[in-house]
Amino acid sequence: MNSNRPKNLDLTTIQLPLTAKASILHRISGFALFFGMIFVLGALDMSLASEESFNQLKECLQSPVAKFITWGILSALGYHFVAGIKHLLMDAGIGETLEGGRVASIITLVLGGLVIALAGVWVW
Repeated sequence: MNSNRPKNLDLTTIQLPLTAKASILHRISGFALFFGMIFVLGALDMSLASEESFNQLKECLQSPVAKFITWGILSALGYHFVAGIKHLLMDAGIGETLEGGRVASIITLVLGGLVIALAGVWVW
């Protein structure tokens, strides 16, 4: 029996590489988009139901909570789009090396952060 094996692995002490962090954020943004579509489809339904419900939706979207949800959905969409472009480029053979993946992850995180900031400026 090997007694050098960890008995209680503390996952918070493990340092993930940058490529893994970018990949995890891509998955989280996809998850957020999936549930954000509930609000988007609800708003679409409300906007198309009648002129009165459209005006109610316009008024509702002025609240800070609605603006935060809108910003969250746009942020998830923006990051997921940027990371998806990175994956498409890698599927085409661009940036498949370890160093290329690291550089692509840095570019993805920077562009994703820029898109998130621009979404915040646009929504607020």
